Amino acid sequence: MLEALGHRNRRRILEVLRGGAKPVVEIARALPVSRPAVSLHLRVLKDAGLVVDRVEGTRRFYSVNPKGLETLRGFLESFWTDALARFAEAAATPPDD
Repeated sequence: MLEALGHRNRRRILEVLRGGAKPVVEIARALPVSRPAVSLHLRVLKDAGLVVDRVEGTRRFYSVNPKGLETLRGFLESFWTDALARFAEAAATPPDD
């Protein structure tokens, strides 16, 4: 997931999708890259579990995958939890005189 978010256009796609499901054409309007490039970025985000798609007629709509974001958030929060535990341990240890 972190690798998928390593590219600024992919992060921008997620920002665009915050407003709800959109087709590739609409996503591409918000980016400085072609529709085929947006499709490739969407594939990476989908493979990483960060976006999902649904077909309506001849169009495919993409949206943020809440489960993927929850997984990512849990991963990042584990670092915060570990850091807080180390801080609490250090604060509880009396200083050496």
